[in-house]
Amino acid sequence: MKSQRKKRFLKLNPKHITCLKVIIHAVSLFFLTVLVLQTFNDSFGADPVKDIEHFTGKAALNTLFITMLISPIAMYLKQGALVKTRRVLGLYSFFWALLHLSVYVSLDLGFDWALVGEEITQRPYLAIGAISWLILLLLTLTSTQKLQRILGARWQKLHNWVYLALILSPIHYLWSVKSGITEPVIYIAIASLLLLSRRYKFKRGLDNISANRDQKTTTSN
Repeated sequence: MKSQRKKRFLKLNPKHITCLKVIIHAVSLFFLTVLVLQTFNDSFGADPVKDIEHFTGKAALNTLFITMLISPIAMYLKQGALVKTRRVLGLYSFFWALLHLSVYVSLDLGFDWALVGEEITQRPYLAIGAISWLILLLLTLTSTQKLQRILGARWQKLHNWVYLALILSPIHYLWSVKSGITEPVIYIAIASLLLLSRRYKFKRGLDNISANRDQKTTTSN
């Protein structure tokens, strides 16, 4: 009886999830406030634009990694309700990525769209960053429950593209820095571990693709 009570007590309920979401909003607002205050108080270094880009880029990367950690943590702790926090974390990841891109386009390139296109095509790390950003944009636009119902099984296939963004984002970070590669390498290592933890999911996906291909071949014959 006592163990059952303890188990029920430890199980997350909707109120706990609401509290966690409030904490996520509060922490995100705190770091946004830090960014604004540091910007207007000239607290950044000799190249404030680069510093702001790094601040917003790392915020997007950190939030994306936390988002991807939710599922393994929920499985390990047997707290299925915890996955309900993924959407708000994912939205904040895109929010920071949007700020990151906006700072680059506005303050670095002065809204010169021809130059933006030229930079992306000539600098591989920017192309990788652009791909990651577009993936996050697509996932954000399709994150509602209504679109999840409309897309059905295709919704999960679409949102599996987040794994590509997960590995491309730290590679973008690594290529963008001229020195101090330790931190981006750590990000790449963590991303690799997260992908490795989902290897069975990837194997199932590849098996399904192979099975569908064989079925189409048999049907055509």
